[in-house]
This record gives sequence, structure tokens and C-alpha cells, in this order.
Amino acid sequence: MERYMVHLHNEKYDRHDAASILQQARSLTNNDVTIRDVRVSDMHIEMDITIPDNTLDNTMMTICPIANMLDAHHITQESVDKKKAILDGIAYFNAERYWESHEAFEGAWKESFEGEKDLLQGIILVAAGFVHYQKNQDVICLSIFKRALQKLSSCTGIYHKIDVEQLKTKVHHTIQSKRITTFQLV
Repeated sequence: MERYMVHLHNEKYDRHDAASILQQARSLTNNDVTIRDVRVSDMHIEMDITIPDNTLDNTMMTICPIANMLDAHHITQESVDKKKAILDGIAYFNAERYWESHEAFEGAWKESFEGEKDLLQGIILVAAGFVHYQKNQDVICLSIFKRALQKLSSCTGIYHKIDVEQLKTKVHHTIQSKRITTFQLV
């Protein structure tokens, strides 16, 4: 079995459609395909799937009534250079690929030192919050943002071009206003 993060073109859906897209995708596929989750951004629909080996093309043909595939990222456990993991995390975050951003930053977190760990955990939690936002789970998103703000509370400065104060301000404003909007890290 192989696990993929699949991105589909999004021309008509919003995050409120995540549950119905998940249900539709599951109804289109057979029992060999596991669709764990669906997240919706303005740019794409993201599906976390596990499929039998070498069946990606056939699976995507089955799902194409929902939307056409943009790309598929094979999920494997691989060791990545810390700096590359951070740069990947930023790029994924800015592309609203929050699950992958979370995973990339987690790889960097494993290689980080004590003071850096809280900062990375805060960023990871912001990405995790947005994962829930894309699933139309705003209450969970805001709860995770509160935990992120706690982790970021003693962090300052610029971290790999991320303005930490600006990040904290955006998260704080989101919590206070209870109006969630996506933003860029850099």
C-alpha cells in the first residue's frame, strides 16, 4: 500500500464542502482505497489517500468526477536537511498546503535546539489549525491557534524570513476576531 497527498484542481468548492467531497470520493472508490481526509483551499482540494501499489493513475481516473489531479506527493518517512525542511514548510504554508507544511516543520523540529523548539511548535500548531479550517472546523482551528500563541509567546525576531511578531499578531487577531483568514508566513 502507498500513501499519497493528492491535490485536485479547485474550480467550484470551498471549505464548507470538505465533508461532502470526502463522502463522494469514498463512494467513487473501492474498498482497496482509503481516503482519510479531504481539505479544501481556494487553490486546490487536498486528499490524504492510501492505495494499492502502482494504482495512482487508476485511482485518479475514478475520482476525476470531483476534479482533475494537480499533483500527488508520495508520503514516505525520509530524513531531510533541517534548513530544507524549514524552506519546504514555508513554501507549503504559503501554498495553503498546511498538512505538508506541518509535516515539514515537524522534521525541522526534530533537529532543533531547545529555544527553537517552541518557535517551531508554534508554527506547526498554526499550520495544524489551518488544516482544521480547511475542513470547516473553525472552533478547533481557533483552539489550536490559542495553543500556538502560547508556544510563540516568548519568541521574537526573524526566523528564516518569518517575522515572528507579525505571525503572533495575525494569530492573536484571528483569535480575538474569531474570523479566520489564511495568510502567508513570508
